[in-house]
Amino acid sequence: MPGLVQSGLCLFMLVALCDTEPTHAVPERGVDPHVPIPGQGARVLLTSSWALQLINASLSFSRAAGVCRSRFSSLHPVQEDQDQEEALELLRQSGLCSPVWVRGPRGADSRPVPLSKQYRQFSALNFPRRSQEGFAHVNTSFPALSSISVCVRVQWDPEWNEVSTVFSYAAPVFTNEFQLRGQADVHARILLALIVHGKHLPYKAWFPNDGAWHHVCVTWQRSSSRWAIFVDGDRSDTSSDVDSSRDIYGDGILILGQDQDSFGGNFTEPFFGNITDLNVWNSSLETQHVRALNACSSSGQGALFTWSLDQIRRHAVVTEVQELLFCPAKYQQVEVDGCRTLQVCSQQIPPLGVGDCWEQLPFICRSSKERYLRMKQMDEAQSSQPSSFMNHVMKLSNLSQSALGQQTMALGSLAEASALLDVSVQALEDTRQDGLQPTDMVSLIKILSLAADVPSHRPDATNHSQGDAQQLSEHFISVADSIISQDNAYKWQAIREVVNGPMDVVQSVDRMVTSLSSQLMADADHVTILSPNIKVELQQQKLQDQPRASSFCGPEAEKHIIKDCISVPPQNLQDLHNNGFQTLTVVNMWYGSLRPVFNPTENISMEPTVSDGSQRYLGTVLGSSVISTTVLGDNQPVSLAVRFQLQHKVQSSLDTVYDPVCAFWDFDLLPEAGGWWSTKGCEVVSKHHRHTVCRCNHTTNFALLLQVYEAQRSPGSERALQVLTFIGCGLSLCGLLFTFILFIAVGVPKSDRTTVHKNLMVALGVAELLLMCSDWASGNEVACFLVTALLHLFFMASFSWMLVEGLLLWSKVVSVNISEDRRMKLYYAIGWGLPVLVVALTLAVSVHQYKADHHCWLNVKTHTIWAFVGPVVFVLAVNAVVLCRVVMVTVSSAHRRAKMLSPSSASKMQTFDLTWAVTRPVLILLPVLGLTWLCGVLVHLSVVVAYIFIALNAFQGLYIFLVYAVYNSEVRNAIKRIKEKRKALSFTNCSQPTSFLPSQRHPVTSWSNSPPSPSSPETSDTSGRPSSASMSLVIKNESFRKESFVSFSFKPTSGTQVVQLTGFKPSGC
Repeated sequence: MPGLVQSGLCLFMLVALCDTEPTHAVPERGVDPHVPIPGQGARVLLTSSWALQLINASLSFSRAAGVCRSRFSSLHPVQEDQDQEEALELLRQSGLCSPVWVRGPRGADSRPVPLSKQYRQFSALNFPRRSQEGFAHVNTSFPALSSISVCVRVQWDPEWNEVSTVFSYAAPVFTNEFQLRGQADVHARILLALIVHGKHLPYKAWFPNDGAWHHVCVTWQRSSSRWAIFVDGDRSDTSSDVDSSRDIYGDGILILGQDQDSFGGNFTEPFFGNITDLNVWNSSLETQHVRALNACSSSGQGALFTWSLDQIRRHAVVTEVQELLFCPAKYQQVEVDGCRTLQVCSQQIPPLGVGDCWEQLPFICRSSKERYLRMKQMDEAQSSQPSSFMNHVMKLSNLSQSALGQQTMALGSLAEASALLDVSVQALEDTRQDGLQPTDMVSLIKILSLAADVPSHRPDATNHSQGDAQQLSEHFISVADSIISQDNAYKWQAIREVVNGPMDVVQSVDRMVTSLSSQLMADADHVTILSPNIKVELQQQKLQDQPRASSFCGPEAEKHIIKDCISVPPQNLQDLHNNGFQTLTVVNMWYGSLRPVFNPTENISMEPTVSDGSQRYLGTVLGSSVISTTVLGDNQPVSLAVRFQLQHKVQSSLDTVYDPVCAFWDFDLLPEAGGWWSTKGCEVVSKHHRHTVCRCNHTTNFALLLQVYEAQRSPGSERALQVLTFIGCGLSLCGLLFTFILFIAVGVPKSDRTTVHKNLMVALGVAELLLMCSDWASGNEVACFLVTALLHLFFMASFSWMLVEGLLLWSKVVSVNISEDRRMKLYYAIGWGLPVLVVALTLAVSVHQYKADHHCWLNVKTHTIWAFVGPVVFVLAVNAVVLCRVVMVTVSSAHRRAKMLSPSSASKMQTFDLTWAVTRPVLILLPVLGLTWLCGVLVHLSVVVAYIFIALNAFQGLYIFLVYAVYNSEVRNAIKRIKEKRKALSFTNCSQPTSFLPSQRHPVTSWSNSPPSPSSPETSDTSGRPSSASMSLVIKNESFRKESFVSFSFKPTSGTQVVQLTGFKPSGC
C-alpha cells in the first residue's frame, strides 16, 4: 500500500506541474495564427485563438478524451481544413510520425435516450427444459476458416446448473472443431469456455446468472494463435495458447443447443434457455466491432451467416418466440470502423484515418489560448511558491517537486486513485485553517476528473477492488465537498478563466458514482455517502418483484422546512419491468452549496415568464440546491421522467419578486463553456411560498432558476385591486341587468339604437359574470379551458358591439346613407359573427397553447394573446376616430349657428355654453365606446394608473346604467307616460276615453324667449329630413328639474341638413 500512496502522490504533483514543463518553452506571441513553436519536438502550438497540446503518452481513445477533459480542454477537432493544418503543424514541429487521436466530426453521445429508442425486436429460439433433445441446425455451408468470429445473444435458464453447449461446429474429420459451452458456478455466474481444434480452454469469461439476455462473441485467428471471448461488449478472456498449425476444417455442421459427439448427431450437454442473433464471420472481429454489435448495430459485410430463422432447421420442441431486447445506448454513436486518427507522415489526403478505439496512441488536446496562458501562469506560480496545501502533499509523499514530475499521468486502477485521493484528504485536514488557494482548487479539480475516468470493470475484479471502490467514493466526495464549499465561493472568481465552473465538479461526481455503481451495490441494495455539502445515495431493486417507488431527499436542514426531494414515478419503474429489465439502480445526488459558488452577478439569459406589465424583469439567478438522478437498467443508463421539489434559497422581499423556473444543466448545450441551463422538457407543477414542485421528462442535474422582478405593486395593492375588480364587476353586472330590464319593462320604443344597447349589455354582462367565476374554475382543467374560450368570445363580442356603437354614432351624426334594415344586418355580423370567427380560428390554430398555465385566460407567453389584443386595439382605434369626428362636426355646427343667431357682444359666452352642451354628452359616451381601455397600456407605469384603469372599466356596466337608464330621456319619458297613465286612470270616468299623451307643458328657456315648436323632435332617433323650405338645429338639455331647454330656429336655407343631438345632464349641474 505505501507504494500505491507514493505512486498516487507522484501523479498528483505531476498533474499540478506537468503543464509548466513542456519539452520546449512556448513563446507568448501568436499574432500570426500559424506561427509555430521553434525547436524540434515542441509540444504546444499557439494560434490566434487556440492552444494545441500534444500529449505524448499513449492511451486509448476514451482515456485520451478523459485526460483532455482533466486539462480543461478537449480532443482536437478536425472538421475544418484549418483545424487539420494546425494539428499537422504541431506534429511536424514535434517530429512525431505515428498516428494520434483527434476528435472526428461526430462524437459519442453519452446521454441516456428514451426507452423507445433503445429497444429492438428479435425472433429467438426457445430450448425448453422439459426435453433434452432440442436442437437447431444452421443450413449453411462453411469453407475452411483461417479466422472465425461467432456472436450470439443468450438467455440462460438460471435453474440449470449443468454444462451446456451454446453451439458446436463439427467437421467430417473432426467433431470438436469449434465450440462454446458454459456452466453455472456457486457464485451465481455463468462461466464460459471455448473449444478449438479439440482443446478445451479454461472457464474464465463469465456473466451473471440472472436470467437476463447477454451478448457473447468468440473469435479465433490462426496467424496470431489468439482467441478471445467478449461478454456484453467487453473482452472477458483472451490468450494465444491453441494449435495454429491448421485452419478450421470446412464442410462442417453448426448445431445450436447441443454438443455433437458424432458428426451431426449423438447430442449431449443440451442448452436450456433462449438464443437469438447468431452471426458468423470468416474474420476475427476487433473490439470496436464487438461493441457496435452489442449495441445492436448491423453485422456489417462479409458475414458467412446472418441470423434468419428461414435458414435454420429445428427440433419440434424448439419454438420461435419474439423478444424485445435492450440495446445499450452507450456505444451506439461510436463508429463501427473505429475512432478518428491523424498522421502527419501519411500519404493519404486528407491525412485522416481510423483505428481501434482501444489502441494506445498519443493525442492532441485543444483549449482556448487565454485559458492555456492563464493555466500556465497559475502553474508557474505554484511551482515557484507552493501553497501550504502543496507543501503538506510533498511532506506526506517525502518527494521533491522534480521527483514527482517524472511520473506518468494516467491512473491505472481503483487502488491508485483511492490512494491519491486519500493523501489529498489528509492534506486538506492538515491545512483546514489556511484554506485552499485558487491554484490548489485547479489541481484538485484535475485530479477528480482523472479519478472519475478510472476503469471500473476489469476481468480480474475481486472483492478487494469492491473495497477500493467504496473507499475511493468516500474520498472523492470529501475532496469534491471541500472544493464547492461556501468558504471557497469567492475563489471561484479567480479561476473562472481556467475552470468552466462548479458544474465541472458535479460532472466528475456523476461519472465516478455511475461508473462504480455496480461495485458499490455488490453486497447491498442501499448505499449512502454524506458530506456537509454533498449527499449521494444509491438504491437497487430487482424488478421481478413489484417495483417500489424510488425517492430521495437531501439532508434535513431545519424542522418544519420542506426538504429537497426527487422521485421516479412507480409507473415508470413498472414500464422498465414490462420492457424486460431485471435490475434497477438509481443514483441520486444532492449539492447544497452550489448557489453561492455560481457568480451572483452573472445573469442567466432566459425569457421572462411574467409579461403582463405588473413587474419589471431584472434577470435570472440560480435559486436552489442542485439535485440529480441517474437511472440504470441492467447497468445501462435509461431516461425516465422524474418529479422533484426544491426549496427557494432566496425569499421575496417587499421590492423584489422571484418567479421559479424548472431547469437542468445541459453539458452539451455550450461544450466550450462546459454547458448551460436549459428548460427543455421541464415544467412547473405547483408553486409555493418556500418551495416549487417540478416535473421533467428525463434524468440529469436539476435546479430552480429564479427570475428576479422589481415589484411594481405591493401584495396589498394586488389584493386591493382584486377586491376592487370583483366589486366593480358585481356592480356592473347589476347595473347592466337593471338597464336591460328597464328597456323591456317600461316599453322603450324599438329602434336600431336600443337594439345595439341591448346586445352590448348582454355581451358585457356575460363576460363580467364569467370573469367573476373564473377563479373557481381554475381548479378543473376542462372547466378552465371552457371558461377561457367563453371569456374570449364574450369580451370580443363586447368590444365588437362597442365598435357598433361607434358606427351607429357616426351614422346618426356624420353620414346617414344606409337604411336601418341593412345597418342592423351589418351590426349583427360585426357584433356576434366576428367574435365567433376569431375564437374559432384561434382554437383551430393554437388549441394546445390557448390557455394560460395557472389561470383561466389566454396564454400571454405565446402569440395567442394577440387574438384578443389585436381586435381590441383595432376597435379602440376606430372608436377614437369616430369620437373625434363627431366632436368636430357638432362643435363646428354649433359655432357656426351660434354666430348666426347672436352676433351681439354676448355671443362669446353663448358659444362657450353651446360648446359645452354639445361635447358633454359625447364625452359621457367614452366608457360606452370602450375608449377607457386605452389606459390599459399604461398600467405597468404606476399603481395609480392601475386603480384608474379598474375604476373606469370594472364599473363600465354601472356607467352604462347611468347613461342608458338614469339619464336617458327615452327611459324617463316612458316612465313618465306610465305614471301619467296611472294618474289618469285614477281620475277618469270609465265611459269617457282619456288621452295618455305626455304633457307638453314644459318650462322653457331659450335665447329668443319663445317656446319650442310642438313639432320639434324630442326623443326620436330616426326622424326624417325637414322640408326644403326650412332648416332647424334643436339641442335639448334635459334634467330631472326640466329647466334647461335650448331651441334655435333659422330661416330656410336650401340644401342644408338637420343635425339633431340630445344632451342631458344630471340634476344639480
